[in-house]
This record gives sequence, C-alpha cells and structure tokens, in this order.
Amino acid sequence: MLGHLRRSLRALPRLPAAGHATCNPVPLHRFWSSHTVPISGWCNKHDARDFSTSKKLLGLEDSRENVYGTLDAWVAFEQDFPLASLKQALSALEKEEQWHRIVQVIKWMLSKGQGNTTRTYEQLVCALEKDNRAEEAHKIWQKKIAHDLQSVPWRFCHLMLAIYYRNNRLERLVKLFKELEACGRKPPSKDIIRKVEDAYEMLGLLEEKKALLEKYKDLYNKPSRDDRKKGSKSKRTEMNMADADGSKESKMETSDNLQVHCYPLDEEPAAAIKS
Repeated sequence: MLGHLRRSLRALPRLPAAGHATCNPVPLHRFWSSHTVPISGWCNKHDARDFSTSKKLLGLEDSRENVYGTLDAWVAFEQDFPLASLKQALSALEKEEQWHRIVQVIKWMLSKGQGNTTRTYEQLVCALEKDNRAEEAHKIWQKKIAHDLQSVPWRFCHLMLAIYYRNNRLERLVKLFKELEACGRKPPSKDIIRKVEDAYEMLGLLEEKKALLEKYKDLYNKPSRDDRKKGSKSKRTEMNMADADGSKESKMETSDNLQVHCYPLDEEPAAAIKS
C-alpha cells in the first residue's frame, strides 16, 4: 500500500498542463472590476429609469390608461414598491403644477395598496381642489378621513376648512369646525377663527360669531404666524436701516472727502459747488 502511494505521488508532476491552467486563480483586482461594473451599471440604469419616468409622466397624454400603463411598466422592474421614487416624481409634477396628473398618480398608488397614509390623502385632496374638483375632495375627506377627527392633524383639518371657505361651502366649514370642537380640539391659530368668523357673518349667524370671538379672544388677540413673520421682517428692516445710519455716521466722522460722497445720487451737491 505504501508503494502504491509513492507511485501516485510521483505521477502528480506529469499531470497535463491544461488541467493546471484551469486552476489558475483570478487576480483580485480583475475579480472586483468584473463584479463592480455590472452593479454600478445597474444603479445608473435604475436612476435613469426614475428620471425618465418623471419626464414621461410630465409628457403623457391626459389619459388614465396611459398614466396607469406607464406606472405599471415602471414597477414591473422593481422588487420593492418604489415609494421614494414616486415621491420624487410627485414633487416634479407639483413644480410644474400638474395637479390632474398628481391625482392620477396618487390614485394609482392607492389602487396598489401603497401609500395609504394621512399625508397621501392630504396631498390628494389638495391636488383635487387645485384641479377644480373641490366636491371630489370633500367626498374623499368624508369617506377616508372624517370618521376619526381625533387623530387627524390640524394641518389637514385647516386645509379642509380653507377648501370649504374658498369654494363657498360655508355650511360645511361651520359643521366641520363644530365637530372638531365636539372632539375637544382647540384651533391652534387665529387664521382658522377668522374663517369661521367670516362664515358665521356671511350665513347671518351673528350670535354664533359673537360667542366664537368671546370664546377664543385670547387666541384671536395673539399674533399669527404670518403676523410674526411680518413683524420680524419689519424689525430686521429697521435694524438694517439703523446699522446703515450708524455706518454713515461713522464714515462722516472719519472720511476726508465727506462733501463728495455723502449726498444722494439723485441730488446735486450744491453746497460743495458753492464752496
């Protein structure tokens, strides 16, 4: 048996060269390059597909079949539903004010069982109103959102109140506001109170208007966000003017050629000419 093993070992160097060549290891740099190129190529194609889909959505004919078909073809290549890419596409459509297309994309997304969140419905309702479909926005609010007013963000509630206000649905505005009050929810800004106040006045409900202003007088007298922005802007303007005046005074004290530079550009330096 030992002799047989020795004869086998002596036979190993005489193996064919071709068999040895097949076992040559691949250099490490060649291995990584051969694998990273396809991966990077896939990422580039993926990004390009996202970008081209946004462009296609902008350029499609106004047809539900075309939009749905394009989106179906898009997600057919994805392992996971591309919510992030859809968000980018919706942002691009919003910049172009393509409200009807936004409605189509969101409805397609919801039909796939995706994006079923309050924020999605808020975006849908907003796009519907801008697409002159306020009544449809109201129906979606009633069907999907209004049954749980306790948990709906005030931002969404304010949006619906504003939609009712802009589209002269004042009875609905008052009804929604009273439902929110019945849930124990206090309006966060006086902008809401102003809309309800106007609705009461236009509906001839003067007693309700008076009671509303009395109930929320502290909030009503509190500066709103827009008022604070205007106030801070005005304050910054005054500070800039004060800084400019201070720098002028400093320059007047230190400048050697004062009479040449301290006059307004549209006035003649008469005193300097006289001297």
